[in-house]
Amino acid sequence: MAEITPVVMPKWGLAMQEGLLAAWHVQPGERIEKGRELCEIETSKIANVFESPASGLVRRLLVEPGTTVPVGKLLAVLAEPEVPDPAIDAYVAAFEARFASEAAEAAASAPQPRQLEAGGRRIRILEIGEGGVPLLFVHGFGGDLENWMFNQAELAARRRTIALDLPGHGGSAKEPGEGDVPALADAVVAVLDALGVERAHLVGHSLGGAIGLALALERPQRVASATLVAPAGLGPEIAMDYIEGFLAQSRARKLRPVLEMLVHDPKLVTAEMVENVLKAKRMDGAQAALERIAAACFAGGRQRWLARERLGALACPVQVIWGEADRILPVAQAEGLPATIAVHRLAATGHLAHMERAAEVNALIERFLD
Repeated sequence: MAEITPVVMPKWGLAMQEGLLAAWHVQPGERIEKGRELCEIETSKIANVFESPASGLVRRLLVEPGTTVPVGKLLAVLAEPEVPDPAIDAYVAAFEARFASEAAEAAASAPQPRQLEAGGRRIRILEIGEGGVPLLFVHGFGGDLENWMFNQAELAARRRTIALDLPGHGGSAKEPGEGDVPALADAVVAVLDALGVERAHLVGHSLGGAIGLALALERPQRVASATLVAPAGLGPEIAMDYIEGFLAQSRARKLRPVLEMLVHDPKLVTAEMVENVLKAKRMDGAQAALERIAAACFAGGRQRWLARERLGALACPVQVIWGEADRILPVAQAEGLPATIAVHRLAATGHLAHMERAAEVNALIERFLD
């Protein structure tokens, strides 16, 4: 019997329990190649295109657009024409019968974020994978460890990975100290110390990119390599209308256009994403912590911590990934860097390149670490 290939609701990050299938990009009877855009899925963080995990003929589309289903739910079936319809019907029925018990077992065994005492603070971290020099993910201003939902699990297949919530963010203590780049870099080092990690590959986004640069320059013995996604620290310009709007807006209707500045395609910003940002801002101490960090890092509407003049002193391999349509930090800041720094510019991509173009960014990181 020819093979029947299931296509299921993906799990993008450990926090993802379900997804909304917003639209199909294929039709029954259509032949598709692996990597073809199959459908659009909305999550609590962002909407994204789901690419087909295999090649084949689309025999069944099993979920209607606009339907929210749990992770692992059967969305579609691929099979060659010689597979008879009754065989596909039987396969779907058997898959659905075992789905509930398998989903419950997977949820029970999945790694979960945990609290860590580091540098006198409570820091939330998520560890996935084993072996090798660890890979540490550092998010940007206003984000959290779930911003790496499309990246961490994929890159954990071959190594230990760690994502954290910076002080003042997510599930970490709302005590940012001075709140500037050096202070936040010290907090990251405290996490490495608490975990017994002497040296790590760093992946930093935006403000997290500046933190990665600070560590690579000031603590070079701790940094094996640095991948910087739309990093701060390479020029004074920053979109203060975004920073100020993020801090000021407390209603979904007004916050949504602010968050849409993060991406090339505004449709990627979902209603759930907006509500989750509002919930995070309402946590005790969160607003004050974010205001302190913004004042320390972006006083006067400019980036205060800059590293461009010191890039020649970097001792570790560094690459920069930047969306051409970034409206928060201008992609022009990726120009004129030392020849030793690899620069990758992604067309039709905004500030969240690691989420908007996750497969490409993951591939760039994977190759860089090899």
